[in-house]
Amino acid sequence: MTLNSTIELKDLVLKTDIGTYGPIDHIPDHHLLDLTLSIAATKVLIANDGMEHVYDYEPLIAQIQTLASTGHRETQEWLMTQIVNLCAKFSDIQAVAIFLRKYPVDALGGTLGIRLTIDQVDFAKLR
Repeated sequence: MTLNSTIELKDLVLKTDIGTYGPIDHIPDHHLLDLTLSIAATKVLIANDGMEHVYDYEPLIAQIQTLASTGHRETQEWLMTQIVNLCAKFSDIQAVAIFLRKYPVDALGGTLGIRLTIDQVDFAKLR
């Protein structure tokens, strides 16, 4: 039997400073993060209840929020790269899919974002 497991984070609002805008440009209100982490199935399909048996994602989320709020970035891609590198520091994470987007794109709404998926082999190379 082949088992795959993920932890999925959706629509995390990041307080971040990304981009350079002119006087008539629309400035986004916020950026949203979706993050899918591949982890060992043994961290999901557990024999007993207890935090010691599962992957504790709360430290990662706290570190992402701290990272996002630190300093100015020109691009979403740079913040995305920093988040992926942060994920690589957690040995339980085996692969990552990330979607970062800004909202609204203009006065009428919409989102604009970038998506990156890194498989287990390439993610291991980041380490």
